[in-house]
Amino acid sequence: MRNVARSSPRASLAEMLYAVLKPLVLLVMRLLFRLEARNRHHVPERGPVLLVANHASVLDPPLVGSVVRRPVSFLAKAELFRIPVFGAVLRRLNARPVRREGADAGALREALRTLRDGRVVLVFPEGTRGEEGTVRPFKTGAGMLAVLSEAEVVPVVIRGSGRAWPRGRAFPRPAKVTATFGPPLRFTRRDDEDRKDQYERATQAMMQALTRLMETSGPVPVSAAARPTGQELEAVGGAGTDDARPLQFTYGRKGQHGQR
Repeated sequence: MRNVARSSPRASLAEMLYAVLKPLVLLVMRLLFRLEARNRHHVPERGPVLLVANHASVLDPPLVGSVVRRPVSFLAKAELFRIPVFGAVLRRLNARPVRREGADAGALREALRTLRDGRVVLVFPEGTRGEEGTVRPFKTGAGMLAVLSEAEVVPVVIRGSGRAWPRGRAFPRPAKVTATFGPPLRFTRRDDEDRKDQYERATQAMMQALTRLMETSGPVPVSAAARPTGQELEAVGGAGTDDARPLQFTYGRKGQHGQR
């Protein structure tokens, strides 16, 4: 059924629109914001990938989506889709609306299906825009996606977007923007342990990895609420290093590896 959907005229049209719009968006981002992508080699060339990024501006989804070589689907708050022109562009770039109030089960199910199809999904686990250069506590939906999909999780630090188009400003302004990709992590689901505990630990590990990447990729302050301890960073396995191999996290007792 999935193969039929992918080969349908509607699916082909969507893929064609994405292929046309993506280089145009990248051109605009480079002209207006001198967009620079760093360490893109950390994004696997195939298989499911969950991109986990900080969030300071409405520009963040197209910024990241335009520099990743593979097609990227992403979740964005529903309000963004009501912005004239911008909302239409988001939809053409594989964006799906998500409600911020509580857990949007439908959006999470769609993201999980996309990952199980072997594709790339971008999420902003903070749930809303924060201040430039800060990381707010993550919501556990990202941890759930990481554990259930067993996708490779790539942290992404975006810098400058909060200055380019800050909250409350009607239009963007020129500013230097960078997107830095970190080494991948991977979480293995276990059936012998409480799922919520697994989701929470995966969420914390991802937040620590993103915080570490932010601290090592530039001198922008990180909020104290999200700053991990030395022991927590050690538990993540030095996620700020340049090793492209995914860090493995397995939850539960040995010999009880659950498969979905």
